[in-house]
Amino acid sequence: MIEATSCGGVVIFRGKILLLYKNYRNRYEGWVLPKGTVEDGEKHTETALREVKEESGADAVIVKYIGKTSYNFNTYSDVVSKNVHWYLMMADSFYSKPQREEYFCDSGYYKYHEAYHLLKFPNEKQILEDAYSEYLALKKERLWGKQL
Repeated sequence: MIEATSCGGVVIFRGKILLLYKNYRNRYEGWVLPKGTVEDGEKHTETALREVKEESGADAVIVKYIGKTSYNFNTYSDVVSKNVHWYLMMADSFYSKPQREEYFCDSGYYKYHEAYHLLKFPNEKQILEDAYSEYLALKKERLWGKQL
């Protein structure tokens, strides 16, 4: 078994959540949150910010750590056990441009209930739920936006 670590973000701008649509040779299709693999010497926060920028073009700042998801998947030669660390992030605009090299063919910001139903994976739905609850709590306390 191979152990792998990725980091990603639940990116919010004006209450809407950034999603990416991946279509890999028509074998893998679905809406996902931006995330990617930690590079050597990189901190988890650096990975999360870099991956959001690379995959979506969005400029964001980290507001807080949300939690970790774990899952396994098969490759041709082994099983990969992946841990993903998630951060609540705030974008500076609705701008996004999907990274074609990673097979992302669409991106955009969606209302919470739309994003929740669009997301392909249950673990990402749970992270979205957790992140959005944090967002609403910060907004209620008038703390959302103070991080910029």
